[in-house]
Amino acid sequence: MARRKKIYEGTAKILYEGPEPGTLIQYYKDDGNRTAIPPHAAVDGKGVLNNRLSEFFMAGLNSIGVPTHFMRRLNMREQLVRMAEIVPIEVVVRNFAAGDITNRLGIPLGMALPRPIVEYYFKDEKLGSPLVSEEHIIAFGWANQQDIDDIVALALRVNDFLSGVMMGVGIRLADFRLEVGRVWEGDFMRLIVADEISPDSCRLWDNRGLDTPEPDGAPRVPVPLPDPYTELAKRLGVLPSNVTHTTRPTLIN
Repeated sequence: MARRKKIYEGTAKILYEGPEPGTLIQYYKDDGNRTAIPPHAAVDGKGVLNNRLSEFFMAGLNSIGVPTHFMRRLNMREQLVRMAEIVPIEVVVRNFAAGDITNRLGIPLGMALPRPIVEYYFKDEKLGSPLVSEEHIIAFGWANQQDIDDIVALALRVNDFLSGVMMGVGIRLADFRLEVGRVWEGDFMRLIVADEISPDSCRLWDNRGLDTPEPDGAPRVPVPLPDPYTELAKRLGVLPSNVTHTTRPTLIN
């Protein structure tokens, strides 16, 4: 069997050359993701679940007309995806106050934001993926104004879909990170959702009990979804049959 050509390897995934021009094979690793929201440690079996979860979300987006790079799942850890030119910006959509926005703006953890807030971070782990403005993006040529308008529209549609799905299974989507890619169809370029949608890119809170105040009337502090990979897959009904209570993901020391 011919050795596959590796195109790129990140913390959580490997991209290989696909079987057809314009395609890639995306392999999900168990390694921890330093850029996750919040960062996750290495988890045995995580790649299998992230493969299923990202398939679920990407296929769902495709079905409602939101374009993604996802084509089909190949096996337990691999997907066939469209090759895309990744815009060097991480798009973060925030629904509730969490993470660094609470420190930057002095907002209480868990507070519902007046509306979904879209932020941009320059995709460079060596620099710590710094927060940037639309002015930076346009000035440095990472995207133009039309691209930014399209990215915002795309991100908000994804947010509507994900928030509804999560709410339906008792989960609150506090915020999530999105990557966007460019694909060409003839002379026409369009933007699509790329990378993955999984607990590595979402901040998920268990919604059960969050709406009930503490006995003293104070709001409850949001609780992260326990074991987010297994729990999310279980609630969505996509838990692989060979992942049981004895083989579910566990932290690797």
